[in-house]
Amino acid sequence: MIDLYTAATPNGHKISIALEELALPYRPQVLDLGKKDQKEPWFLAINPNGRIPAIVDRDEGDFAVFESGAILLYLAEKTGRLLPADAKGRSQVVQWLMFQMGGVGPMMGQANVFHRYLPERIQTAIDRYQGETRRLLRVLDTRLQQHEYLAGEYSIADIANWAWVRTHRWSGVEIDDLPHLQRWLAAIRARPAVQKGITVPPSSIDLDADQDEQARKFAQDALKMVETGRPAEPGA
Repeated sequence: MIDLYTAATPNGHKISIALEELALPYRPQVLDLGKKDQKEPWFLAINPNGRIPAIVDRDEGDFAVFESGAILLYLAEKTGRLLPADAKGRSQVVQWLMFQMGGVGPMMGQANVFHRYLPERIQTAIDRYQGETRRLLRVLDTRLQQHEYLAGEYSIADIANWAWVRTHRWSGVEIDDLPHLQRWLAAIRARPAVQKGITVPPSSIDLDADQDEQARKFAQDALKMVETGRPAEPGA
């Protein structure tokens, strides 16, 4: 049994999607980020960085893993699925996984802060992070023009990138002119395990819809976390 410490963020949903795809038994433990559950000593013993997600594999002597990319690799290697066994195939998956970890996630996260959460409009910062997000999404679209998935067969690289890219509207970035990315988004969304994974836990807002009153309240709550140096959600 795996204990999943999570919240309704792209990084959290990466792991619940993977666990559903791999049909691994798990217990979701939802942390209240607004109440600083992730900074409690008991959780810091699992993840010294005080961020979600993290897992504890009870079948492996209570082995703890933190950082969403590291968790995805651990789960794929544990099961021998969603990650090729050959060196070149594995490398391709890891490259696109690192593309998300080092680029898509951080840039979209910063776009969220400046576009959604801060009360003042710092247009230079908004343009910077939305522009870089757009650039990265174009890279994905170009890749997907020639490939059904990012690295051969469906893999943890697709899960990691999809969990973030699906929230593009929340970052203020449209993808109407990226048809290959749209095709890929729809194909992955249609997977039953993905549909289940994004409800563990469910988000309080519809990330695919335009901003409404509920989304505005969400942004106000997220601003409190930004102002106190905690990660803005979605995107812990």
